[in-house]
Amino acid sequence: MIALRQVSLQRGTQRLFEEADLTLHAGHKAGIVGPNGAGKSSLFGLLLGQLAPDAGQVEMSGGQRIAHMAQEVEALERPIVDYVLDGDHELRRAEAALAMAREHDDAHREAELHGTIEALDGYSAPARAAQLLVGLGFAQADLERPLADFSGGWRMRVNLARTLFMPSDLLLLDEPTNHLDLDALLWLEQWLVRYPGTLLLISHDRDFLDAVCDHIVHFDRQRLALYRGNYSTFERTRAEKLALQQAEAARQQARREEIERFVARFRAKATKARQAQSRLKMLERMGDIAVAHADSPFHFSLPAADKTSHPLLVLDEARLGYRDAAGQESVQLDKVRLTLLPGQRIGLLGPNGAGKSTLIKSLTGELPLLAGKRVPGEHLAIGYFAQHQLEGLDLSSTPFMHVQRLSPKASEQAIRNFLGGFGFQGDDAFARVGSFSGGEKARLALALVAWQKPNLLLLDEPTNHLDLEMREALTEALASFEGTVIIVSHDRHLLRATVDEFWRVADHRVEPFDGDLEDYRAWLKARLEGERREARNDKVERQAESAEPKEDRKAARRAAAELREQLRPLKRERDRTEKAMEKVLAELAGVEEALGEAELYTDASRKAELTETLARQGELKSRLDDLEAEWLAAEEALESAERQAASAG
Repeated sequence: MIALRQVSLQRGTQRLFEEADLTLHAGHKAGIVGPNGAGKSSLFGLLLGQLAPDAGQVEMSGGQRIAHMAQEVEALERPIVDYVLDGDHELRRAEAALAMAREHDDAHREAELHGTIEALDGYSAPARAAQLLVGLGFAQADLERPLADFSGGWRMRVNLARTLFMPSDLLLLDEPTNHLDLDALLWLEQWLVRYPGTLLLISHDRDFLDAVCDHIVHFDRQRLALYRGNYSTFERTRAEKLALQQAEAARQQARREEIERFVARFRAKATKARQAQSRLKMLERMGDIAVAHADSPFHFSLPAADKTSHPLLVLDEARLGYRDAAGQESVQLDKVRLTLLPGQRIGLLGPNGAGKSTLIKSLTGELPLLAGKRVPGEHLAIGYFAQHQLEGLDLSSTPFMHVQRLSPKASEQAIRNFLGGFGFQGDDAFARVGSFSGGEKARLALALVAWQKPNLLLLDEPTNHLDLEMREALTEALASFEGTVIIVSHDRHLLRATVDEFWRVADHRVEPFDGDLEDYRAWLKARLEGERREARNDKVERQAESAEPKEDRKAARRAAAELREQLRPLKRERDRTEKAMEKVLAELAGVEEALGEAELYTDASRKAELTETLARQGELKSRLDDLEAEWLAAEEALESAERQAASAG
């Protein structure tokens, strides 16, 4: 158990906690939310014993093993898989003691230490460490490379893998998704769902919090409020709580109506494409979400340029990538043909390293094409946001001066009003940028993009470092932006609310993706499973070839081809069943989400709907059981056939 009792804490001149109370029980998975600077990381400091409260008590159950991700990682020459293994200190001590026992020929001590390592699950440790690194986006070939070879973002992924590898009863994670792409984020989400201990998670990704957390701890006016349920439940509960405060009622209603008016306009022109329909559903929910964020300090719009071109930008037979100093080309995308039209809203999906950021940089013109043409429209005005632009801010300057340099004739009041929407209110507009946090710098960089009124917005992971209130404000602003938008983001809430279509960047190609984020998750899973099967088959074939005389290899390959042909119907049946299971699971998830709506049980007029929904849930579960049985039968038949073929060979 973790308990804060009447805790007060002050850092410098800022009071973070004032008689705060909080109780969390073993096994809770709690999301920690609140504005930047509220004290979320300081809460971790209290639990780790790095900070002492000014008043009150912090109580924790004895004997808890705590894993906490360090924010800085040294550029070591140690292979990354060894760096991850170093996270299990007890295992490393046992291994060192075993080496010492071998040196001294102490057979009794050796046997004892082998038992210790077995009890620590030490013999599977290298495989478990490798699995974590591959899940977070590293290739198998990367595992023996030294940590110093990798950039800061990739080092943080190694650090996250080490933290997850540590044996723990309490896991403290502070913004673990900041340096992850969508694929790695989805993997981490599933890993944390299965984590058996207590989890405290600081995150500004609402979908991630929804998937992982069963409690939310909210920092609210120097107090800690614990809410049961995930982040969406917290928003609804808090919205109801705020609605009781009469002073907020009119303001909340105005925010809801503003969103509803926008939704009505969007519905009139929305296509029937699945992505556009997903976005429509998301926008319809935003009226309720806006109420929960009515007291947010961030409210701004993204005005588009007065003039536009049709088309805005064209890439024709373009080859995208990099050319080194020696003139050698590294091609990431080839034969790219695309036309950007006014009003398009595109989300880029694709595996890590496939070329999403390369495409964005090529569209801006920052990265020259290796071949082909880039044709900009006459009135093209690009607004580009990427993480490296935070490093380009003038640290000795102020937000006000940054905007004034862009528009020397703008009035002081106009600039201050504009910056206020991004949270730079009062004297904050004249604060030195060098003292800003990552979130404040990201807000300023976004503000500078918005001030320039682009008609093409190119956003590469815009929500990194932004807290939930600022993310929500950005989501609303992007949803109503009238220009063209292209986004790379692992924030699924942002994508659902702002994107009408997806492009998939994979296998050196850019092509439309006919589906939504759930379809992409299924595509990604199938792709990974296919790669694993192919790798296993290649390995088996290589081993078989190396064991045969050269003259027999041609016949062996012919026999292998015949075997694959015999197994193909069995594989097709297994894959068909798997796809059917995925469809049923997706529909079942939607039904169960509907059953989570409290009004369905309390509103007498919806009794028939409740009965029908419960019946559909039963049908789907029964169908899922049947499909699982079919899948098992197909898998067993396939394995049996493979064994018979192997023994015959």
